[in-house]
Amino acid sequence: MAKPAKNARKADKSADSVAFTGLVTRTHGRHHFVTAPDGSVYEAHRRGKKSDVVVGDTVQCTSPSGGVVAIESVCERRNLLYRSDEWRVKELASNLTLVAVVFASRPSFNPWFVWKAVIAARTAGIPIVLIRNKKDLDDRREEIEAFCRMMSEMGAEEVLHVSATAEPEQTKALLSERFGGGSVLLVGQSGMGKSSILNALVPEAQARTREFSEALDLGKQTTTTTALYSTELAGLPTQIIDSPGFQEFGLGHVTATDVLQAMPDIARCVDGCRFYNCTHTREPGCSVRAALEEGRIRPERYDFYCRMVEELNR
Repeated sequence: MAKPAKNARKADKSADSVAFTGLVTRTHGRHHFVTAPDGSVYEAHRRGKKSDVVVGDTVQCTSPSGGVVAIESVCERRNLLYRSDEWRVKELASNLTLVAVVFASRPSFNPWFVWKAVIAARTAGIPIVLIRNKKDLDDRREEIEAFCRMMSEMGAEEVLHVSATAEPEQTKALLSERFGGGSVLLVGQSGMGKSSILNALVPEAQARTREFSEALDLGKQTTTTTALYSTELAGLPTQIIDSPGFQEFGLGHVTATDVLQAMPDIARCVDGCRFYNCTHTREPGCSVRAALEEGRIRPERYDFYCRMVEELNR
């Protein structure tokens, strides 16, 4: 009688050791925290040398020993959001129903950060909502309202206006309608008020908040790890995931084609190019460049597109 394959025996052993399926609620390097179905929270370590666990993952775990469990496997994901920096590609969170990109007038926000986050979410197939925080401030009001109009004109994103610190109850009421029943990741530059929004939605989170630097016009990072909070919004079980604030949202994990497809204001003008492989950056007979000259594409959006294509084609 033939012996079972070695890998089959390992798989059977792994399956036998699974005690429960849990939810990853926090990660720090190779250290994770998993919430079991009964609400118990355990420190968890991935079996072997794998580093493929992110917040939002559903994982199969062994029985706890001293409050620690081993993660045997990661269940199939609905989606996975990435960002990159100058060193590597990073996984932010998985199984999301919505990415909420937070921006504000103080400190100054970077439109390119917002656009990059939108491209990353679209590439991952995740819906997006933009949240303009600190709407009570008069700083750069015309500039930020013009940005909101531009995003609306593109028919790209929904923009919600809140003041998480000045109007926490109104903020919670508005966002509860949009977030209720979902798994929502908050993304934004440092100082945009993600922690204040989290505190309005999940008071027990008690996320630290700090004033931004007036002199440098920069936010101060208060969140250092990605963490998931379970709550109830609009009468529905909801997951709010807070991510660290950062100044850059790299797109090293996407392609130039992904960028084009995620920018509807550019993509709708591609028909009619002379060359089938036109990059829409410098080729003659380009319909995108013609649309730019005719005023049908905003110059700042086209400059952004060209820079992304240049960086990704290096």
